[in-house]
Amino acid sequence: MSDENRQSAPAGPPSQRARQSLPDHPVRVALLDLLAEVGTVTSTQAAARLGHSSGLCSFHLRQLARHGLIEEAPHKGGRARPWRLRWESPQPSGQEAPEQFDALARGLEDESYRHWLAHRDQAPAEWQHDESFSAVVHLTPAEMTELAASIRLLLAGYRERDQRPAARPAGTVAVAAVTRLFPLLTERP
Repeated sequence: MSDENRQSAPAGPPSQRARQSLPDHPVRVALLDLLAEVGTVTSTQAAARLGHSSGLCSFHLRQLARHGLIEEAPHKGGRARPWRLRWESPQPSGQEAPEQFDALARGLEDESYRHWLAHRDQAPAEWQHDESFSAVVHLTPAEMTELAASIRLLLAGYRERDQRPAARPAGTVAVAAVTRLFPLLTERP
């Protein structure tokens, strides 16, 4: 990213900057989600994971970089340009980046869901519903960890398709699967 683009980038965390400076666009939201998930990605890798063309992903990656949300990751030359999320300041302790990542990921999940709700009527009829649900269950810390591992294992079979797009059945589209397991803290008088 050039110094000129860095200087013109809006201030604030990446998720806040995205809402401030970029028009809502599903490809950009998907790219930010993907970068939050995998760390670095090239336009070719993003295209394979998201089911778009490499050129379209490259265009939107450059737009995200122009707005200061992502930057080129170090690489060993060649034509492939890996991209990563851009953090505002160096992370002196290993603790700050995960908290920022969590906030960014949650913000992107929320933004993606709001976008879906606002535009679901534009989807084909068979896709105009979602499978949102929630439950309160009583667990020990070990059981919560076990439940999270079970959900990850269940999703892993579907995520393998991301690496091999040819293995996807006809009619597949990218679907967000969001799980949040956290204890409900009760207020004590």
